[in-house]
Order: sequence, then C-alpha cells, then structure tokens
Amino acid sequence: MSETENCATPERTVTGGHNARAWDALAKRQAALARPANDKDFRDPLQTVDPLRWLGGSVAGRHVLCLAAGGGRQSALYAAAGAVVTVVDISSEMLSLDREVAAARGLDVRTVQASMDALPMLADRQFDVVVHPVSTCYVAEVMPVFHEVARVTRPDGVYVSQHKSPVSLQSGLRPTDEGYLLREPYYRTGPLKASEPSRVRERGTLEFLHRWEELVGGICRAGFLIEDLVEPLHADPSADPGNFGHRSQYVAPYLRIKARRASADSDKSVLRIE
Repeated sequence: MSETENCATPERTVTGGHNARAWDALAKRQAALARPANDKDFRDPLQTVDPLRWLGGSVAGRHVLCLAAGGGRQSALYAAAGAVVTVVDISSEMLSLDREVAAARGLDVRTVQASMDALPMLADRQFDVVVHPVSTCYVAEVMPVFHEVARVTRPDGVYVSQHKSPVSLQSGLRPTDEGYLLREPYYRTGPLKASEPSRVRERGTLEFLHRWEELVGGICRAGFLIEDLVEPLHADPSADPGNFGHRSQYVAPYLRIKARRASADSDKSVLRIE
C-alpha cells in the first residue's frame, strides 16, 4: 500500500483547517468515531458496512470511493470485501488509521488527504460506488460536495451517503419538562454555536445545519436519482433521559440516502433549478 497522497489544496476556508485539526485530535484520543474495524467486523465485512444490501450483495472488483471516511473502518472493510478502494479524508491522523489497518490485514487501500468538496486529484467517472459517512455537516456548502461526487461517479453508479438530520442539529441535547426543544433556527447561516460533546456533536468541530432541500434536493440537482432513504433507528426506550438513545426516541439523529448516478441520456432530460 502506498503512502498517503497529500493532495490538499491551500485551505479553502478557516473551517476546513479547523475541522482537520479537530479530527486529528479525535483520532489521537481514539474517540468513538475514530476506532478502526475489529475482528468481529471482518467476519462479514460487506454486511458490516452495507446491512441494507444497497450494493447488491457484492463489491468484488468494483471501484469504491470512501469519501470523508478515514479512521480505519470503511476503507478496510470494503477492501476486505474485494473492492478497489480509495479513501479521502481531511485529517492526516484519520488516514493514518486506514494505513495501519490495511497494513495489518494485508489490504490494498489508496489514501488521499483532501477536502470532500475539492477532489481534482480524482478522475471523472472513476468510481462505481461512493460511500460517504456522516460528514457534510462539516462544510458550509453542500452543493460543491455533491457536484464533485457526481463528477467522479460513473453513470449508473451508486452514491450512499449519511447525514445529520437538520432537526437533530436544531434540537437541544438535554431534555426539559417540555421535551427536547428547538434551539437553533432552521434558516440560518454560519457555524452552529459551540455545544457540549455528545454522540451527535463531535468535540472541537465546527458544524453547519443543512436543510432537507439542500441535502435531498441537492443530491438530485447534482445528477442523481434517489432510490431509497432511511432514518437509522437509535431509539432506546430504556435509556436514561439525556442519553443518546433517549433523545433518539424524539429526534432521529441521522438519515441515510441511496442514490444512483443518472446516465448521460438522463442528464440531458433533468430539469435543474438553481
């Protein structure tokens, strides 16, 4: 496996540099979202990362981009399932975990340090599958991300992305007598106010709320056809008030979207409203 390709352009914004440093720190602390895949995960690697079988039961030989997905989990599991894997992340420490796991497991993974919204090092129509875990909350604008994903995805290729629910980012972390209250306006610009670390707010990061029309509509406007959308279930009726499972009974924290890249012919017939 080659060394990481550091293709990061000069920092596009202060936010990008801030979040890169924040994720470097989270990786060094081995935070929950910076823990590599374990032996149990590798028993059935594709089932671990694709429990809904959106990818058809096999990724053998397929070119997979794990976007903003460093940490030694996504890339290693897709490679173990037979895919040709490239992983992109803004954090050098998160990519170090990918290299470590790949080396330990004898896997071939290409690692690239870059921001998810600027991928000039990747060729047009290079990937059959783009897998994008929760991360769009770390960029101020999502359309550049979706346009880059559309550019590097082959016609009929699959884009699986997960995002923080805008309502979850609006809502407080602790319950009141009236439940979990909306603390942030829906129509807003700029980063969210600093908040205590939790399962839904990563320590030290700057996050942005993206509306449903920006997430779902943006994926469609970039040239994808949405085939499915789910809200992964994290509700736990037995959880204590204020815990992640308790809050998830009232506010679904994430949404996961399966989209398919339109063919060249379909692209010509799509009405784009900017």
